[in-house]
Order: sequence, then structure tokens, then C-alpha cells
Amino acid sequence: MTIASPPGAHASNGTSQEGASDRAFLNELGQRVRKMRALRGMSRRSLALASGVSERYLAQLEAGEGNLSIILLRRITRALGAPIEDLVGDEAALPERVLLRGLLARASPQSIEIVKAVLRGEKPRHSPPARSESRVALIGLRGAGKTTLGRIAAQRLGWTFVELNHEIERLAGFSVTEIFKLYGQEGYRKLELRALQIVTERPPPLLLATAGGLVAEPLTFDLLLRGFDTIWVKARPDEHMARVREQGDLRPMAAENDAMTELMAILAGREPYYARADAVLDTSGRTMKESADGLVRLIEDFEKGIGGR
Repeated sequence: MTIASPPGAHASNGTSQEGASDRAFLNELGQRVRKMRALRGMSRRSLALASGVSERYLAQLEAGEGNLSIILLRRITRALGAPIEDLVGDEAALPERVLLRGLLARASPQSIEIVKAVLRGEKPRHSPPARSESRVALIGLRGAGKTTLGRIAAQRLGWTFVELNHEIERLAGFSVTEIFKLYGQEGYRKLELRALQIVTERPPPLLLATAGGLVAEPLTFDLLLRGFDTIWVKARPDEHMARVREQGDLRPMAAENDAMTELMAILAGREPYYARADAVLDTSGRTMKESADGLVRLIEDFEKGIGGR
């Protein structure tokens, strides 16, 4: 049965409420795009180049003023390496939900049955695997010193040092820059996960330096947290920027006049994930020797069973 709406005020009130709801949705959509872009370390310009959507339009979208077509939205999510539902769902996709989605896609039928039993409230049949000993991973933004400090610490400890990006390049057969050009964010992240899986199969002791954006992928980050003790190597934003400039590498902020603003946005987006590390090494204002000494002490604490949280 259809009930007619009363004329006048009720109809206009409904239209007004719908308009407010639409505006709220567009604001939320813009915020999700901005947060996802920052988490993946992409400037607005780099996202525009990767998606084919103009930088001006992306700015309007992030400000809640752009009404996207489904085609443009698909281009943006592909460039971000994310499913479209992460942007348009009723709620923002939580990292745990994204992680579960990734695990389910890879799970065997037997594992899925176990998960279903647990969700029904039954007792888990298996305990989670224990973290491997003598495996430490360094996370943090570019410019923190992960690679340089990692090499020094590994040499002093007699451990094997691995830089994950080099393993990705070895797996793909060409450079990280070429990987992004050919396959984009999504392709790089798939290779990153595979490379990490291979590294975790290597015998300890092992010290791993990861790329700054690894934390953007819940499945990959979960594998890292389960297989390694983790240390967040951090520094003040101005030190990050100075070190990156010294390296001659402004990815993904090349040709940006507001590079520091972009770096601050990336750090803000990733900081909650970096903060999940077992320990923190702040290199701000420290010499290379002081930072290396601090890193070695943290690793030795892990080995003694007194490090971490």
C-alpha cells in the first residue's frame, strides 16, 4: 500500500534532509580519499597523474565539493590500489576489516570452516603461530635512516640485512620506479606482499628495512607484525625532508611546491600504524653513531626478552 505524503512542508523537509545527507556523504567521501592518498604516500598531483583525473577536480573532491561519476571513482580507486567499496561504504573500511577480507580471499576451505566455527562462538582449534626469534623489521617514513642504520646494526650484530625494496626489484626484474609506472600502486603492493613472504622464509638472524608505505596494506602489515619484532625509526619532519632531499629523491612529492605539507599529511595518515611497532627509535638530533648504538640496544633487548611492549 502506498501512503501519500502530505503536501507542503513535509515534502520540502524531506528534500532538505536528503540534500544535507548528500552533502555529508560527499564530505566523508572527500575525507576518505584524502586519508587513503596520504596513507599510501601519494601527493594530489601523483594521484592525478595515476588516475587521469585532474588535480583541480581532486582538490574539489577532497573538499567535499565534487560529485563523482562512477567512472571517475573507479579510476581513483584503481590508482590508489583500493577496492571501490572502501570509499563508498556506509562506514570507512577499518584496517581489521580490510585484513579479514584479504585473509579470506587467500584462505583454504578448511581454514574458512575453522573461522566460521570461531564466529559461532566455538573454541578455536589452533593457537596463533609464535613470533620467530632473531627477526627484526624497521618501519617508518623515508629519510628516517632505516637502510643506513639497518646495515650498520646488522654488521655489528653479525645478522643478515635485507632491504625489502631490493627484494621486490629482484622478484619483478626491474626497478621500483618502473614497477609503479607499469603496474601502479596495486601491482607494487602485490609484489611487496610476495617479497615479504619470501623473506620471512629465510633463516634468522635477520634485520629487515621496509618501505614507508608497507603499513598501508593490512595483509602485508599483519604478516610483518606476526613474523618480526618491529621498530619504528622516526625523526622530526624537517629532518625527514632534509635527508630525502640529500638523497635526491622526492617521491612521491616531486615537483611539489608544498612538499613539507604533503610529508606532514603522509606522516599523519601513517602514524597510528607506525605506533603499533614494538619499540621506537627516535633519530631526531642524533648522530649516526648515536642512532646506530640505540638500534643495537633495542635489538639486544628483544634478544634478551625485555624489549617491546
